[in-house]
Amino acid sequence: MRRVIVWRHGETEHNAGGIYQGQLDSHLSDRGRQQAAEAAAALAARRPTRIVASDLARAADTAQALADATGLVVEPDPRLREIHVGRWAGLPHTEVVAGWSDVIEAIDRGEDPRRGETGESVGDVQARVREVFDDLVGRMGEDETAVLATHGVASRTLVAGVIGLTYQQSWLALVGLHNCHWAELVEHRTGWRMESWNVGVTASVGSVTDR
Repeated sequence: MRRVIVWRHGETEHNAGGIYQGQLDSHLSDRGRQQAAEAAAALAARRPTRIVASDLARAADTAQALADATGLVVEPDPRLREIHVGRWAGLPHTEVVAGWSDVIEAIDRGEDPRRGETGESVGDVQARVREVFDDLVGRMGEDETAVLATHGVASRTLVAGVIGLTYQQSWLALVGLHNCHWAELVEHRTGWRMESWNVGVTASVGSVTDR
């Protein structure tokens, strides 16, 4: 069976402070670097053969920790970037809730408005991250395990799309991945299935918020 592990990046100062990042190029915090090292040690034991990562620093640096542990080379792909949050980028969650309460309420109901007026919808994100998954699977051999290092919204919408969940189903049923936690997709004769969700090293639990 082929396997794809979808891995969220380690914690950043913006994660810890409740700041919307989107496609801002923030770096891992000290805690985030520790999380990445701990998670990389666990994932290296899975003997992955490929690592593909968002080119944003927080995901690329998380992926590099696994590359250092395995000797693999990280393949950067901008299609794995986090959702673009438009005018929300750099704002605290409290300010976004106060200024765009109708949009936040719609998101909480499982609707998919464009984020921050000038940003993306989750549907936009799903289209580009699914391209990465399909390209990767097309290059994988039998019994290979690959790792995709990405972000909160990107990871949830990718997994949902692969296993056939609608956006609303996934948003209302699945909590976001914790920092440096992952989901595992396994190929069966009838298609891809999710074997695990929100797996990680205990000490790595951090922000669960998708931003």
